[in-house]
Parts: sequence; C-alpha cells; structure tokens
Amino acid sequence: MKGRVAQDIQNTQESGAANAGAARSGAAGHRARLRERLLGGGAEALADYEVLEYLLFGALARGDTKPMAKALLARFGTLAGVLNAEPAALKQVKGISDASVGQIKIAGLVARRMARSEVQDKPVLGSWQALLDYLAIDMAHLHTERVRVLYLNARNRLLLDHHFGDGTVDEAAIHPREVIKRGLDLGASAMILVHNHPSGNPEPSRADIQITKQIAEAGRPLGITVHDHVIVGREGHVSMRSKGLI
Repeated sequence: MKGRVAQDIQNTQESGAANAGAARSGAAGHRARLRERLLGGGAEALADYEVLEYLLFGALARGDTKPMAKALLARFGTLAGVLNAEPAALKQVKGISDASVGQIKIAGLVARRMARSEVQDKPVLGSWQALLDYLAIDMAHLHTERVRVLYLNARNRLLLDHHFGDGTVDEAAIHPREVIKRGLDLGASAMILVHNHPSGNPEPSRADIQITKQIAEAGRPLGITVHDHVIVGREGHVSMRSKGLI
C-alpha cells in the first residue's frame, strides 16, 4: 500500500513537471512564432494586441502576455490609446508592472521621435502630411488642451516648436502679443498654431476662431504670417485655413 501511494505521488509530480514544461515550451513557441511573423511580414504582420504582447515580452521573461495585451486594449480602446496612456492608469491593469509600463512608454517615444524626424530640417508646407502625422501622434490622445506654435523662417523651415501652455485656447492661455513677440525674437516669417481637443472632436470653437484672427491681425503689419491653425483630436484634425477661417 505504501509503495502504491509513493508511486502515485511520484507520478503526480512527474505529470506536474511535464505539464509545466509543456506550458513553458508552448509559451516559448508562441513567442518564436510571433517573432518570425514580425520579421517576415512587415508592418501588418501582427494584430494590435500581438504588438502589445511582443512589447511586454521585454518586461516578462516567461509566461503568457496575451491576457495583459487584450486587457490594455479593452481599457484604452486602441493601440495609440495604450501607448499614450498615463503610467498610473496603465498600472491599474492587472499584471502591468513598472517594467511593463517602461516597455510601453519607450515604444510611444520611438513613434514620436520617428514622426518628428520626418518634419525636422524640411520645408514644413512641403511636408504637410508628415507634420499632421507627427501632431496626431504627439497630441491626439492628450487629456488636457495643449497650445503649441510652430515658428517658421522665410523658407518655411521650422525654427522652433514652442509649447505655449495647457488649457483652453483663449486669451487667458495664449496672448497674441506674446506669440508675436516670440516670433520677432526668433526672426520668424510665419507660424502655424496648433492645439488639441481632448473631447476627440477637432472642429474649431468660436474661441479658437477668434484668437486665431487676433494673432493673424497682430502679426500682419510686422511681417509674420499665420499659415494655419491646426486642431487635433482622436477623430482626426481640422485645418482652419482649409475651412476658410483664416
């Protein structure tokens, strides 16, 4: 009887070890298959949740990252929403550690740096779509309004991408005189105003239109042109010039 009990215990232990080994092997195999698809299939090789799975491999040496990846998408809606989420919000998702947050945030930073490199040292008006892509990556998912002014030289190359402040676009947040003064200090010939709408809807408000007109009127006699005012949201962007508002 004792011999049978000992044999049962040994069989159970061996079975558990085999199952654990199979699980490890399965996870390793899944990771290898994802890697092969990534390297062989290009930009569309992986679904969004698989992109997050792969990112999280760097934070979790072993195990299945798929549940965390899917939970992140369920919580933040899109891959861009995950990459732009605040660290504290990311850590509310079960299984997400500081290391996982680091993996996610570095991916977002790489995306922004790549988009910005397509705009730097080039005529901005000739790289308009690249500029819009950069602004969307950088601002569309912000939770507060951010006001930026892109100052351009006579060849429409970027002199300065200046963050003027956060808050509603009105004279309390952005003073036309300060915007123009900074342009004069830089020797700018033109500018593009930019801000985001956290609501997601990029349609300009009455305050957006009014402040744009005030800045354009202030700059005109001093030789500084307002090329455009671009409003960015999760639902897209609006160019106030294309709408005939400048």
